[in-house]
Amino acid sequence: MAETGAALDSPFWRFSIGFYRNADVAAACIALQDEAGVDVNLLLFLLWSATQKKTLSQAAVTELDGMIAPWRSNAVIPLRAVRRALKQPPPVVDAGDAEAFRTRVKAAELEAERLQQQTMYRLAPSLPFSDAASSVDAARANVAAYQATHRRTFPPAAVDTILKAFTTLSDGTQRTKGNRDG
Repeated sequence: MAETGAALDSPFWRFSIGFYRNADVAAACIALQDEAGVDVNLLLFLLWSATQKKTLSQAAVTELDGMIAPWRSNAVIPLRAVRRALKQPPPVVDAGDAEAFRTRVKAAELEAERLQQQTMYRLAPSLPFSDAASSVDAARANVAAYQATHRRTFPPAAVDTILKAFTTLSDGTQRTKGNRDG
């Protein structure tokens, strides 16, 4: 079945691209991924949900993580490993050819991540969300729920960076909404 443009470019995907574009956010996400094994796509989903003042319980985060784990393990992580390995290709392969291949692998990795996000976006209506008082409260609750379900501690500085950037984004969104209403 062919995808429509809307399914390929969900509000969640647009949020992720925009939020990750912040260099501090990108660095914090990579730190969370590399130091604590965080699934950045799941983290971004939880933050996107928070923009709508929606939270998930620890149990719901665990269940969602379990649903997406096979895709992450079989597609996203192996592609990331190949892309990273090709940063220092074996000398037997021409460096230019290896870099061109690495670029194609990077595109495949990004597509695998987009497909994971698309799946989570499609699952969103069936998830047991609760309402929060604010998007910032929801972000803090969602990150805490994810951290509580995770086997490794999240680096505090990275979490602080993510939540600070989210708060700044949320404040800007609220001002923009307020300006439109006024």
